[in-house]
Amino acid sequence: MTRVFQWNQETDVLIAGSGGAGLTAAIMAHDRGAKALVVERSGYVGGTTAVSGGALWTPMNHHMKELGIEDSREEALAYCKHLTAGRADDALVKTHIDTGCEVVRYLEEHTPLKLAAVSMPDYHPEEEGGKLGGRSIEPTLFDTKQLGQWTEKLRGATAGFVVTVQELFTTYRAYLKPQNLPMDIILDRAEKGLVTCGPALIGMLLKGCLDRDTTILLETRALELIREDGRILGVRAERNGKDLFIRAKAVVLACGGYEWNEHLKAKFLPGPVTHPSSPPLSEGDGLVMAMEAGADLANMSEAWWAPSVVIPGQEYEGRQLSRLLLTERIAPHTVLVNRYGQRFVNESANYNDMPKAFYHFDANAYEYRNLPCWLIFDAQYREKYVVMGVAPSDPDPDWLARDGSLAGLAQNVGIDPSGLEATMARFNGIVREGKDRDFGRGDSAYDRYMGDVEAPHPNLGTIQKPPFYAVPVYPGALGTKGGPRTNTKGQVLHVRGHPIPGLYAAGNAMAGVSGPGYYGGGATVGLSIVWGYICGINAAQEALAGQT
Repeated sequence: MTRVFQWNQETDVLIAGSGGAGLTAAIMAHDRGAKALVVERSGYVGGTTAVSGGALWTPMNHHMKELGIEDSREEALAYCKHLTAGRADDALVKTHIDTGCEVVRYLEEHTPLKLAAVSMPDYHPEEEGGKLGGRSIEPTLFDTKQLGQWTEKLRGATAGFVVTVQELFTTYRAYLKPQNLPMDIILDRAEKGLVTCGPALIGMLLKGCLDRDTTILLETRALELIREDGRILGVRAERNGKDLFIRAKAVVLACGGYEWNEHLKAKFLPGPVTHPSSPPLSEGDGLVMAMEAGADLANMSEAWWAPSVVIPGQEYEGRQLSRLLLTERIAPHTVLVNRYGQRFVNESANYNDMPKAFYHFDANAYEYRNLPCWLIFDAQYREKYVVMGVAPSDPDPDWLARDGSLAGLAQNVGIDPSGLEATMARFNGIVREGKDRDFGRGDSAYDRYMGDVEAPHPNLGTIQKPPFYAVPVYPGALGTKGGPRTNTKGQVLHVRGHPIPGLYAAGNAMAGVSGPGYYGGGATVGLSIVWGYICGINAAQEALAGQT
């Protein structure tokens, strides 16, 4: 029986989600002659992209020349295929690599987006095709006043994004030592309404949409795909507690992953993800809609893994805020240990691959051996570096466990004291040798780039000066990577293998093109932008073809 609707609105292409993928899809749909409409569940534009570093990992981009670095398709393909580990369609990997440069040039020429090179190495630069910098590019400073009344709707606009990635990690090395920041410049930027990173990227793309008179409906949650004879006719959304039926000739799902949906996480992920660090609205709306339409699924067991730390009382949109643990575990004088007091991973590895060690399963004890775990450091670290925003000159906060001895600290937090003491004795010996023979910490150029280049070793330092400190570390994620399988046009594929007419997916709402891998800084956003671009073009083409 055919359902009869009173359509409230009509458009050519409807995009669910206003992150990097969604806004790019809207821009491209418009530029290919289609009317685009964006619906966003929250009251802010930007999604997870807006709280990210805002970089785009893009092989062969023309900004690499700013750093004097050459790249080739063959190198990029070899590198990406190695990290996907056979768990991503080669055709999609090739399409992503071949399209990235085109996307960067197009957006810089046709929107306010302006990008610059970042000297950060790929996350596995020693692998075949890896590079020591340049594939990550980031937005330049953006003046939020250009957005007019939309400024207050830009997610992250007032969250302190006033330093670029290049400045943070290279120019000032302020990620470890915030005292290096030129506060006069920081304050001047803040007063002028200038932003960097994710807010800058989203701000530039949002301005591109506003320049095109694209309609963006906030606080409008896409909930159901309306179909007839297998074809997408539109979407049932919820706005102000009421159904809103929007007719569309094509729909692009770009509304994020499912890291905040306990049911879906338990169903698909290989272990607990208790502390996601994305905005708390990524509950798998796109995934559920795609499944209802018969979509085939892929990469469902993967996420953009991230070790997380919480500071009691800090909230984001009514939920406990989880912070990505990055510099604290990479710098000298720190280790990660499990309840047995044992190290179990290269602490300085990139944040996607390092947490995979959390899920080592002990068959005898029937438990994840490395959960829970703790970051351990001593007074040497505390006197030099920042701890989750707490500067060396600040007093120790109440949430930071400390003790005058390793054994006392271990007993206080639930770690085996003898195990911790043995681990520290071994680790201090490793430090004195200058080579981590257990886990290779500091062997990679990426480790060293992220460490303290002014220290005797950028990643290794003894832990022997009291007091000693412990911070609980939790399994988190920046987002999930599984979703409906797509073809090279971004079309969602049915479980029978054919494209579902009128349905597309991009960003974390699609089956990840990187498989289990994370190519480098900005890989998440780079993939989102490229596939938003592809989906916008092809959705517009399908929508306009349906008018003839």
